Amino acid sequence: MAVSAPLVVGPMRVADIGAVLEIERLSFSSPWPAFAFEQELTANRLAHYRVARLGERVVAFGGIWLMVDEAHITTFGVHPEHRRRGIGRRLLLQLAEVALGLGSARMTLEVRVSNEPAQALYRSFGFDVTGRRVAYYSDDGEDALVMTTPALTGPAMQAVLAAERARASDGDPR
Repeated sequence: MAVSAPLVVGPMRVADIGAVLEIERLSFSSPWPAFAFEQELTANRLAHYRVARLGERVVAFGGIWLMVDEAHITTFGVHPEHRRRGIGRRLLLQLAEVALGLGSARMTLEVRVSNEPAQALYRSFGFDVTGRRVAYYSDDGEDALVMTTPALTGPAMQAVLAAERARASDGDPR
């Protein structure tokens, strides 16, 4: 199904927290509370959060922390009604652009071992499994895979990002 309203990715605002919490509740077994997002947006100078909007509706969100020279994806979610439409790709591209702009050498994240769709998205962006955190998730003890990109300014990642920019400008959701 095609996206009907224009998709715009931009900075998350405090006013977006309600919509983000709805996506959190629908997507994660242990969602972050509102105050955590408020702190991230108002007090954490290392945090950079983005949302994807279809018209006025927030349909996805994600954030990174810049830690030394690494952009760590802290959270990433797409509303279940809007998955598999390329919205997560556009959001991930925007987070990579932010990371590059901040001088990050690479990006990293943790993802549930069972979350194969997310892993596939991350792999398509050049992320590889670089480790495993045993019993990482406190709600059920599931392991997390640590995934990391090659150097963001290296030829492999620049090729991936160029392809994603072209895809985004063409409106290709795949």
